[in-house]
Amino acid sequence: MKEFRVLEIKESIFEDNNKDAQVLRDQLKSENTFLLNLMSSPGAGKTTTLVKTINSLKDKLKIAVMEADIDSDVDAKTISETGVKVIQLHTGGMCHLDADMTRQGLKGLDAKESDLVILENVGNLVCPAEFDTGATKNAMILSVPEGDDKPLKYPLMFKTSDALIINKIDTMEVFDFDMDLCIERVKKLNPNIAIFPISAKTGEGMDAWTEWLYKEVKGE
Repeated sequence: MKEFRVLEIKESIFEDNNKDAQVLRDQLKSENTFLLNLMSSPGAGKTTTLVKTINSLKDKLKIAVMEADIDSDVDAKTISETGVKVIQLHTGGMCHLDADMTRQGLKGLDAKESDLVILENVGNLVCPAEFDTGATKNAMILSVPEGDDKPLKYPLMFKTSDALIINKIDTMEVFDFDMDLCIERVKKLNPNIAIFPISAKTGEGMDAWTEWLYKEVKGE
């Protein structure tokens, strides 16, 4: 076997993006725009949850949405039916958005007059957690069918999120999902994370989630 070197990089390869993200975050704050980065794996119910969230808050807040996907506009069409401003972002094969890509989306969306901009990130539990988008807050969705072991497999996603939505609780009887154990695992990674068990399908638990988000946007 041919020998090879292992080089320990001391400076973060994400340093430039992290700096850029902070600049964007400060800019959004000065414009009184709250940017929520919403992440999940494919099929967790991100778009359905987003539609329910929009319908709950659109009479109280000016909402706009950025839909990120590798190559599709299906979700953007669904969101547009709520009546809010929406833009589809094609990432060109990239499995995440960084701060500059987010800035381009915000410019295309013309979101300066929005109270709340929601970025529905690419469906992935790995890459999106590694790149700071400049969002005010990060939220993730874990669905019951995915299993209660996901905090063990994808710890960074849970560490970087300010809120965790546990979706599809209406399927608890069908899947072997231990809610208490899942929450315990998450809290060990991130003691300050806000957790909201919900069913986007039935609406159960949605009020607690949307109330939290509304208060965050308003700075309460």
